[in-house]
Amino acid sequence: MTKNNPYDPQLAAILPWLVGNVPVKMTLEQLPHFRAISSVTREEFLQDSVVSCVEHTAPTADGTNIEVSVVTRHDHHTPGPGIFFLHGGGMVMGSRFSGARPLIEWALKYDAVCVTPEYRLAPEHPAPTPVEDCYAALKWMMAHAKELKFDPARVVIFGGSGGGGLAAGTTLIVRDRKEFTLIGQLLQCPMIDDRNSTPSALEFDGFGVWDTTSNKTAWRAVLGDRCGSANVCHYSAPARTPSFDGLPPTFIDVGAAEVFRDEAIAYARGIMASGGDCELHVWGGAFHGFYDIVPEAAVSRACLAARETWLERILKLDGSMIEGPG
Repeated sequence: MTKNNPYDPQLAAILPWLVGNVPVKMTLEQLPHFRAISSVTREEFLQDSVVSCVEHTAPTADGTNIEVSVVTRHDHHTPGPGIFFLHGGGMVMGSRFSGARPLIEWALKYDAVCVTPEYRLAPEHPAPTPVEDCYAALKWMMAHAKELKFDPARVVIFGGSGGGGLAAGTTLIVRDRKEFTLIGQLLQCPMIDDRNSTPSALEFDGFGVWDTTSNKTAWRAVLGDRCGSANVCHYSAPARTPSFDGLPPTFIDVGAAEVFRDEAIAYARGIMASGGDCELHVWGGAFHGFYDIVPEAAVSRACLAARETWLERILKLDGSMIEGPG
């Protein structure tokens, strides 16, 4: 592994097959193409899984209703944990089912109620709409805890990439507005800093998965002329938060060979420096989203195992044991 070829061999082998299918040097003119290939339908998400997936609508801050899907075991009756998922795609692409397959596993394994909203995307809906939509959907979830049969005191928020950034921003809003609480935030390869000023933000351009140019394109779509300026709210770009106090236990992981490496490390350090609980993993030789793109690679298996171990610990904080179906 060298600077010119920074990737784990098992991951590097797939890169030639990804050309044209992952954002590299992405411009806004190419966004329709990437939206078409990143959007996952309900049928593609469910495949042959044995779970219930029920559609609802949730009101947003501006009065618009957005779709929300609730995934549970068919035999779900006893209130247990809740998992609130925000899909990736740089806040400019993807659908609520993109990257959501873990929700099926967790519904079955933990009897969790898993919720995923169709938050609105930039540039049609710039900041603060995406993160405010996510908060509104989480508020809807909490308000319907009795109906959906989960414990509102045992909810974890989860997101990767742009969804990881939105999960971090939503968690900051939860902390500040104090309408309810979360027991944990699970942030994978989170997109949290619009300034693109770290070494890793500049190093990985023109190759890999989600390079510098693509990241700048997405952030400009989200923030417009505010991008990189002092006039950016930390809810939309969580790396800008003035305080890391009061955040719930956090899991952050990131590839060592991706744009988001340094901002993810800095965010984890901020939480730990404030006295917070944060578990950080930096996966050597890994590009952005490696665990979804090449899940069979050894580094991906290690990543997913670490994620699972953390989630199990968080969901059992009350000392109970969540059992899967017999």
